[in-house]
Amino acid sequence: MFNERQSLIIWLYNLKHAKTLRRFGNVHYVSKRMKYVVLYCDQTEINELLEKFSSMPFVRKVEQSWKPFLKTEYENSKPDKAKEYDYKVGL
Repeated sequence: MFNERQSLIIWLYNLKHAKTLRRFGNVHYVSKRMKYVVLYCDQTEINELLEKFSSMPFVRKVEQSWKPFLKTEYENSKPDKAKEYDYKVGL
């Protein structure tokens, strides 16, 4: 039902071309100062888009986010007793 998405960070030479990246996915954020665009797209299209963006003349560098591959469930994490007491007291 839902497609798995992954973000690409696209570093640009000039922000004039940031608007043209909208046709490849959802533009989540554009940094004017650091000149990069965060673009969300389907995981199945990542490799094709990496090659396509790398060949564009206005793109400096393309990085992909590794967040979908990181483990977010932690094992053996025990809460600190002092913090647990503070939460109960309301401090």
